[in-house]
Amino acid sequence: MIKINYPIEKPVIKTENGLEYIFCMVRKRWFKITPEEWVRQNFLQYLHVKLGYSLKLIAVEKQINLPNLKKRFDIVVYKNSVPFIIIECKEMNVALDESTIMQVLNYNSIVKAPYFIITNGVYCMGYFMDKDGFYEIDEVPCEKE
Repeated sequence: MIKINYPIEKPVIKTENGLEYIFCMVRKRWFKITPEEWVRQNFLQYLHVKLGYSLKLIAVEKQINLPNLKKRFDIVVYKNSVPFIIIECKEMNVALDESTIMQVLNYNSIVKAPYFIITNGVYCMGYFMDKDGFYEIDEVPCEKE
C-alpha cells in the first residue's frame, strides 16, 4: 500500500445553480463533482504539487480503443514523450481489488506505461511492470526519477 500525503492546496470548487463543480487544472474546465472526479482531481494535485509533474505531461480521460470497446483512462503521466504512469481512480467506497487491477492492466495493454497505480483517494496501490511481470511498489515515482 502506498501512503499518499496530499498537498495542503486543494482543487478549486464552486457552486452554481445549486450544483458543485470542481476545476480540472489539466483540462482547464469545470466538471460536476462526482465521487470519482473528486478522487481524480485530488490525485492530480498530488502529482503536480507533491511529486513535481508538469501539467503539460499529464493526460486526463483520453479515449483508448480496446478490442471491440472504446474506454477512457483516468490519468496518464508522460516522461520523455512516452507513457510513464497510468492511474485508475475509483470513488472512496470502491474497494481496490483484482477487478480494478485487471481494468488498469487492460488499459495498459494499449498505453504501455511501466508503472500503474490504482487509488480510491484513501488507499493507493502501485506496481512496476516489465517483461517478467509486475511488482508492487511502495511509492509513486516522482518526476525527478
